Amino acid sequence: MPEKNHYDSDSIKILEGLEAVRKRPGMYIGSTDGRGLHHLVYEIVDNAVDEALGGYGNEIRVTIHDNNAITVQDFGRGMPIGMHESGKPTPEVILTVLHAGGKFGQGGYATSGGLHGVGSSVVNALSESLTVTIVREGHKWQEEFVNGGNPVGTLRDLGKTKEPTGTTVTFKPDATIFSATVYKFDILAERLRESSFLMSGVKFTLTDERVDPVRVEEYHYEKGLEAFVGFLNEDKETIGPVMTFEGEQESIVVDVAAQYNDGYSETLLSFVNNVRTQDGGTHEVGFRTAWTKAFNEYARKVNLLKDKDKNLEGTDVREGLSAVISLRVPEQFLQFEGQTKDKLGTPEARGIVDSVVNETLGRFLMENGDFGQNLIRKALRAREAREAARRARDESRTGKTKGAKDRLLSGKLAPAQSKNADKNELFLVEGDSAGGSAKQGRDRKFQAILPLRGKVLNTEKAKLADILKNEEISTLIYAIGGGVGTDFKVEDASFNKIIIMTDADDDGAHIQTLLLTFFYKYMRPLIEAGRVYIALPPLYRVKYSSKKIEDQFAWTNDELESITSQSDARYELTRFKGLGEMNAPLLWETTMDPESRTLIRIKIDDAVLAEKRVTTLMGDKVDPRREWIEANVHFTLDEAGSILDTVDGDDTKSSDVFEKARNQETGTKFKEQKNVPVIKTWQNGDD
Repeated sequence: MPEKNHYDSDSIKILEGLEAVRKRPGMYIGSTDGRGLHHLVYEIVDNAVDEALGGYGNEIRVTIHDNNAITVQDFGRGMPIGMHESGKPTPEVILTVLHAGGKFGQGGYATSGGLHGVGSSVVNALSESLTVTIVREGHKWQEEFVNGGNPVGTLRDLGKTKEPTGTTVTFKPDATIFSATVYKFDILAERLRESSFLMSGVKFTLTDERVDPVRVEEYHYEKGLEAFVGFLNEDKETIGPVMTFEGEQESIVVDVAAQYNDGYSETLLSFVNNVRTQDGGTHEVGFRTAWTKAFNEYARKVNLLKDKDKNLEGTDVREGLSAVISLRVPEQFLQFEGQTKDKLGTPEARGIVDSVVNETLGRFLMENGDFGQNLIRKALRAREAREAARRARDESRTGKTKGAKDRLLSGKLAPAQSKNADKNELFLVEGDSAGGSAKQGRDRKFQAILPLRGKVLNTEKAKLADILKNEEISTLIYAIGGGVGTDFKVEDASFNKIIIMTDADDDGAHIQTLLLTFFYKYMRPLIEAGRVYIALPPLYRVKYSSKKIEDQFAWTNDELESITSQSDARYELTRFKGLGEMNAPLLWETTMDPESRTLIRIKIDDAVLAEKRVTTLMGDKVDPRREWIEANVHFTLDEAGSILDTVDGDDTKSSDVFEKARNQETGTKFKEQKNVPVIKTWQNGDD
């Protein structure tokens, strides 16, 4: 049981005011898009987690209400309800003053996960309404705030109660600040599931009241990190048991769980005080150093590496490894790089993690000799594949394969005239027919075209050496530039935008998935830099008889219905079945012209979710793929930029809309619409 810390009104310290939050919200929550919206929930949940970490309460509940308000309830001690030394009720200070909380000074928490301790007040500042309800000392208390943290009255005593102690916060984000205000169940579920893995004794409940029947999921994992690694590997073929290591030095507690699978990529997740450190930091450096060192020392002890042999590299010994690192770091040692706590900077963490992992892993390998030697042989095979791939890359750079490169690109790539990588665009086009129209319709100054013939190689389970032998993939690598795999450098790429342009059908969707799998596995910095897009050609054209009225294009059924219902002019309706049906001028106008096209930017928001999606869709196991596709795969754009719903001529709703539009002759007065450029974002959390 963690040591109990004194937590009352005297524990609350004030550092500065809250005036700047609404003016510059990005400084406090990272962004005002969907990611920032969900971050508000994480901030309140982190406060509840801090209570549970301190040994107060073993259940946390999150509810999404039908108006998209959020309630977070914990069963900890409840916020202090006494008068603060500033003359205000303590809950009001916590919720209206930046950097006011028990995380500053030594009174409230030994370790905490909230964003620099600003969480509650920032959530209040960015909400149109917030209500806090506290059960403490046998009474229930409540205070309300509106319009960015303005108190409505003061803290009220609602009377005696026998309810368990705790704090409940209900808030509704301010729609004038956030570009997205609709919470996504799966994104919140992923975060709460992670927290439940990290806190094996705490149950998390997520309720969605927006659907009928109400959706409720509970997350409670007694095996903690061991269950977490099992979750990461659930759609993969695992190798050996889950290895767990733990230790404590200088008040920093280290917990690690790891397991190998038959894949070729590494999945490493790290947490500090239950907060994901997405950009790694000193603890990840310590882990990787120790893992490599322990394997090399063991390999030499069992004579699988001779004196003359070079050491195995880190990528060799971590191929197919899924691992989770969780640290508990006291406040006095805690250092982060950047505003949003994505990278740990605590120097002591590197040496402590290195020491704990190296000692315990070395002992584990010696005690499990057959398994350990199999892992070394696996690493040696990985080294052979890495060296073969490196030789192929080196030959490419030194010009030894220039003839092969020229042969692959000749007759396929239609290059741009400009050499300006900051402006140039590469269109990856499905088929020669559409490729021909794209080559004719493009702006040759900055747009290059690479037609794709047939299905692209599935790179999820392929070795890099084999990938480099594939003609289509090799052509793609040569065309983009910048290298491939661990050697890929986004700054050396020849294009600012890589645009996947396929038909809106099953084959087109499959090609998109195969290409995105390759980019995710072997050119991930392109995605992280926001350079990979999917082109969204229109589904319909409304061509008016009158030459005075411009043709209109619809990307969805709703747009088609809106256009045709507003027109009293005669028109001809065309349903595009594929890119090949568009001539060059039409393809340029609707899909390639930067002034009028619609693009979806591919973005990775959650590494765990992205890795699991790629494995589910492109791995060997059929049942998980079928289940996910049946539940999620539809291919049209909604307002949030997700690929959600298929427009298909055989679909009842689509057919009705199409037939209605095709048969319609008159309507209300026509309202002209012009195409404007649109860039949407498809995040991996958008199912």
